[in-house]
Amino acid sequence: MRRPWRCRLAEPILIGIGANLPGPDGAAPLATCRAAAAALDGLAGLRLMALSRWWESAPIPPLPGAPWFVNGVARLAGEAEPEALLAALHAIEARFDRARPYPNAPRTLDLDLLAMGDLRRDGALILPHPRLHLRHFVLQPLLEVAPGWRHPVLGDAAGLLAVLPEQALRPL
Repeated sequence: MRRPWRCRLAEPILIGIGANLPGPDGAAPLATCRAAAAALDGLAGLRLMALSRWWESAPIPPLPGAPWFVNGVARLAGEAEPEALLAALHAIEARFDRARPYPNAPRTLDLDLLAMGDLRRDGALILPHPRLHLRHFVLQPLLEVAPGWRHPVLGDAAGLLAVLPEQALRPL
């Protein structure tokens, strides 16, 4: 029997963190993102190794009247199975009352499994994240925590960021 793939200590596990609505306790999106980042440390036996600055960005695609997002990226280390990690991320989102009424809806918390080392997967769980290379608000903070990270198909993150069109993005 084939053993499930597990990300090893030397391979970064990258998690995108974002929010643009107040949390269930009324906390601002930045406070929710900070609490979610803290919850990642120890999750599924992983360690939080680095956390980017927080960035503020306009919703993509543009949604009239929607508040700007707070975004960041966390780098974790340890071993995890992708499906178990994704389930753990969804459990954290549920604690913050994450709802999915329609694609790209405003949200109290969004945790995206961006990459697990150089693992490539298709199917229900796609790795690296299928839109990672299209998002300035993901690549900018990703480069802060994993400056040498390379997409296993598309190349280095800095090169991917360099070819993206400008986006309304500013550090907090």
